[in-house]
Amino acid sequence: MNDWLDLISWVCLLAGAFFAISGGVGILRFPDFFTRMHATGVTDTLCSGLILVGLMFQAGWSAALLKLFLILAFLLLTSPTATHAIAKAALHGKLKLVPDPPGVPSSKS
Repeated sequence: MNDWLDLISWVCLLAGAFFAISGGVGILRFPDFFTRMHATGVTDTLCSGLILVGLMFQAGWSAALLKLFLILAFLLLTSPTATHAIAKAALHGKLKLVPDPPGVPSSKS
């Protein structure tokens, strides 16, 4: 049984690490603020959730499990809210979008 828990834990930890790296690549590669916010907001919540779930499997039935669960609940509530607040502030601040580069089909059609 412990082998299965270790396997599930490592799958969650590696998937969380993959999404953290993909969010970092997204923030470097995407052209404007709002697409970067989408890449980091989604992957931040997903990668932290997966890493915490993987750590929960490693912790077993202990006080650490309860603490990790509370951290996960806090992150699932605050991370999307913070991302939404930052994007809303950018909209109210009239942040301009980056125009499409030449040769790329327009996203407005």
